[in-house]
Amino acid sequence: MRSTSLHHALRGLVRSGAVPVLLLAAAAGSVSGASAHAADGPTTALGTPSAVAPDFQYLGTDDQAHGFTSPKGCLAAKGGGGRAVTNRTRGSVALYREPGCAGPVVAVLRPGAVVQVRPYFASARFGING
Repeated sequence: MRSTSLHHALRGLVRSGAVPVLLLAAAAGSVSGASAHAADGPTTALGTPSAVAPDFQYLGTDDQAHGFTSPKGCLAAKGGGGRAVTNRTRGSVALYREPGCAGPVVAVLRPGAVVQVRPYFASARFGING
């Protein structure tokens, strides 16, 4: 039961924006009993090729981590995009309130941005200028 209460504590940190999602993903692996070490040393926590994080990652309103690797064009935010968002792409990303990159732009994230998005976004357009 300890991992359940820790899970709720980690969720609270994500919602407050105190810790980037990528750090929480590494912590979640260690909490669930997954090994973060291989024969040659640490893997998950150091980001070796076997543990590469998605280029764009977010915690959905469904409390699940979601992400895209090498995203292009307009993509739906499965699980309801929101809360902590990390943009590790090479370009800016526009987040839209409606599916299909329609409706008002909620936020534009520059490369390297780690932000909170409230209340949610439904789609994201990658590779925009700005």
